[in-house]
Order: sequence, then C-alpha cells, then structure tokens
Amino acid sequence: MKIELSKLKPGDKGLIVSHQSQGAIRQRLLDLGLIPEMSLEFVRYAPMGDPLEVRVGRTNVVIRKKEAATVLVELEQ
Repeated sequence: MKIELSKLKPGDKGLIVSHQSQGAIRQRLLDLGLIPEMSLEFVRYAPMGDPLEVRVGRTNVVIRKKEAATVLVELEQ
C-alpha cells in the first residue's frame, strides 16, 4: 500500500517508492538521503505537528510536512 510520508504514524516502517516533487525540493530530499528504494522508519512529529522526523538508514532527518507529502512510501506489512 503506497502512502504519503506525511501520513505515517510513529513506528511505521517502509520503503521509499518515489518523489512527486521537482527542482530544489527534490534535490534537497535526495541530498538528505530520501532516495527511492531506501528503507525508512517514521520517528515522530514535532509537538505542533510540523516538522516531522524520519530515520533513513542510520541517519535521522527532519523535514517539513509539506515536503514529506511529496514522498510516496510502501509500508511494510
């Protein structure tokens, strides 16, 4: 089941399928390690719900919810 990264819950794990972003935002996400076929784990939302934290490999990454909505993830069952 494919879902936007911004809609995951803490503890959810999955595989990055694709990006729907373009230009500088897409490049920034790729630079942070959010590369298709990489596994990730959703860690938490900030207290006000934005930004959010995900673990990609051994690195924790914090991104805005709007940017996270452009990343599609295949959830692990």
